[in-house]
Amino acid sequence: MPIINVVTRTGEARLVDAAEGISVMEAIRDAGIDELLALCGGCCSCATCHVYIREEFEHRLTARSDDENDLLDSSDHRNARSRLACQLIVNADMKGLELTIAPED
Repeated sequence: MPIINVVTRTGEARLVDAAEGISVMEAIRDAGIDELLALCGGCCSCATCHVYIREEFEHRLTARSDDENDLLDSSDHRNARSRLACQLIVNADMKGLELTIAPED
């Protein structure tokens, strides 16, 4: 089970055990970190699970879909490392993944 390093909006670093096959959003939510609202439940329709992926991990992730790109464009806090946690499915390559929860829009 990969461990994901999550930095909350308050700067608290948390290690999250993430089961393979679930989304990063679900892993964060299941760990009790309530900063990710995930209002759509992971359907890629709200962008309330916006996170910043540490640069050296970007190559391990699937490319952004057009829908994910469009939703991220609606955020005032989008940057080059922005992703929606609901669109990242945990796999063995994510061991040690580091991310920061983006500010709320």
